Amino acid sequence: MVVAAQPARTDAPARWRRMVPPVALVGGLAAASLALHLRDPHEQGSWGLCPFAAAGFSCPGCGGLRAVNDLTNLQLGAAASSNLLFVLVVPFVVYAVARWTHGRWTGRAWAVPERRVLAMTGLLLAAMLVFAVVRNTAAGAWLAP
Repeated sequence: MVVAAQPARTDAPARWRRMVPPVALVGGLAAASLALHLRDPHEQGSWGLCPFAAAGFSCPGCGGLRAVNDLTNLQLGAAASSNLLFVLVVPFVVYAVARWTHGRWTGRAWAVPERRVLAMTGLLLAAMLVFAVVRNTAAGAWLAP
């Protein structure tokens, strides 16, 4: 008598359950990018008014919506002109999302050491602060959106 082998039980959730967060994140980013592609943020007031811009101050995020619109139109130079810091950070974000998604797909989590996360967060915050200060000076006026 031959007994069929039973699949090994595992406590790991099914792949489709593991993939819900990455699919939701990528879907949300795609929907936001599509909305910014279809409704041009270069038009005054099309996405509301930024309180920092109304006060005459360009924050690190100013020009980010226009940069996404420019990237969806494959205009890298225009995107960099809108918000250079955002354009420089995009490849790192794409890499991190891809690594995380791959880990979710394979069931092997991408474990980033806490010290590295803290160091990268500090570096990004420092870069945002420097970018905001420089783009609001006469010498960095070329960085303003």
